[in-house]
Amino acid sequence: MLYLESSDIMRLRNLKDKDILLENCDYLVKNPEDYKGKWHELFLNHHPLHIEIGMGKGDFIYEMAKMHPDINFVGIEKYSNVLARAIKKYPVVPDNLKIINMDALKLADVFCHEIDTIYLNFSDPWPKKRCASRRLSSEVFLNIYDELFKDKNRIIMKTDNLGLFASSIVTLSNHGYVFLDVNLDLHHSDIPNVYTEYEKKFGEMGVKINYLKAEK
Repeated sequence: MLYLESSDIMRLRNLKDKDILLENCDYLVKNPEDYKGKWHELFLNHHPLHIEIGMGKGDFIYEMAKMHPDINFVGIEKYSNVLARAIKKYPVVPDNLKIINMDALKLADVFCHEIDTIYLNFSDPWPKKRCASRRLSSEVFLNIYDELFKDKNRIIMKTDNLGLFASSIVTLSNHGYVFLDVNLDLHHSDIPNVYTEYEKKFGEMGVKINYLKAEK
């Protein structure tokens, strides 16, 4: 079976106007550390706060923000060239959406016990054993997430990669999470779903999407 990895998909050439797009984007938070523990001040409300780690070109989080105006969303993207493409695609977004250009390893510098839900959509699977700690569902990141959540930990994950999915179930379980939903064929289930850009392509290719919702 063919698996398309996010690391392959996201190796995009830089846009010529990347720096201009990043500089002039009014929903890109350029000083996110200033809002640690007080993101409600930026959003001017106390709505629940959801983040997507590895937002790519933004299709998922943009649609989620439109559908759920009573939830605040923050998209995290490590690669500035990918983020610039998201900005170019969505020059105007709902008021309940902000984005950050940063490495997920630094999330604890930006959030503190204020996140309600984390979305991990088609994260890089890092299939080699020596790279397992780089997976966004590894023990390294789960320990970071513990410092971010407000009340209970809630992670929602989608991936086309069965290896990543299986390892995530193990690490989440070992970390004290329980699974509210696990599905190996999301697109043929009744689970509500907002597609990412590449998820649409996966569906056209007949690639099955794995889904889990876990809480701690």
